[in-house]
Amino acid sequence: MTKTRLRDFLVTEDDWIFAVSDYFHPHGVRSTLRYVPDENGERELDGKHYKKYDFDVAFDFMRQNRPEWVEDVHVVPEDKIKKVLPPSSAIEKWYGVDSRVTVVVDTLEKAGISRDMMGITGSLLPGLQNEGSDIDFVVYGEQWFVARDAIAKAKSEDGPIEDIDLNMWKRIYNKRIPEISFEEFMVHEKRKGNRGMVEGTYFDLLFVRDWEQIKHPTQRGEDIGTMKIEAKVTNADLAFDAPSVYKVDHDEIDHVLSYTHTYAGQALEGETIEAQGVVEQVGDIKRLVVGTSREPKGEWIRSLTLLEKERFI
Repeated sequence: MTKTRLRDFLVTEDDWIFAVSDYFHPHGVRSTLRYVPDENGERELDGKHYKKYDFDVAFDFMRQNRPEWVEDVHVVPEDKIKKVLPPSSAIEKWYGVDSRVTVVVDTLEKAGISRDMMGITGSLLPGLQNEGSDIDFVVYGEQWFVARDAIAKAKSEDGPIEDIDLNMWKRIYNKRIPEISFEEFMVHEKRKGNRGMVEGTYFDLLFVRDWEQIKHPTQRGEDIGTMKIEAKVTNADLAFDAPSVYKVDHDEIDHVLSYTHTYAGQALEGETIEAQGVVEQVGDIKRLVVGTSREPKGEWIRSLTLLEKERFI
């Protein structure tokens, strides 16, 4: 069985490039199509042009060309995979070549994070970036929190790693179109500390589970309605994962699960949240799911504790 985890990329026999979108793969590798060879494509790698597919367009393409691979994600049969691209391979490729990558890697190594616990995903991983591409750094497991603190320290030292300016924050907000105001969005995001600029390029620090954290698959549940809850977070160890997980103290809901990156790291353990989403029944438990569509309407997570502290409520 092909060993993959979230944010790895894989290349098929047809040179289609997919981003792995899950930790568990009961049959085939659960992923999302990102790039397809196309002579009119705007990206180039080793003399071959590629077209980048956004989420919805990728599903349209797959339904037309590989309908048998389409489920809630794209499930690539293992015998069709030519190679797997782990994010660590991009560190080897770009360190010392791209000064932006070199700066961030040096910052993380200085904090004690070894290169086998970091990587780069997104367009730089297969080498299909363009001038406008962001940089998506990956750090595994508990080392992610060390990395976040190292980035925060670097921002305060007037070096090449800087905080995000207001225009970039607005761009991020408008891209995600969340169900909270820009002001509330900013209060939550600034605390997270996982975004920055390096030599004028936007980057974020993405959490991926270490191998020993990959234990139980997220089972699909049955939708039984919608609900808005107010509850105390009792565990937020995987709050920055995808999906984000918030264990809560609530009479009905066991945990809140967020499939949208907007609400990753939205609350800390011990804080009270307000969340609205779809209730799913999974075996004997109920969970609240936020991010049931690409741009979820009427679904959100807010840290009431944080907003009260910042005098927003």
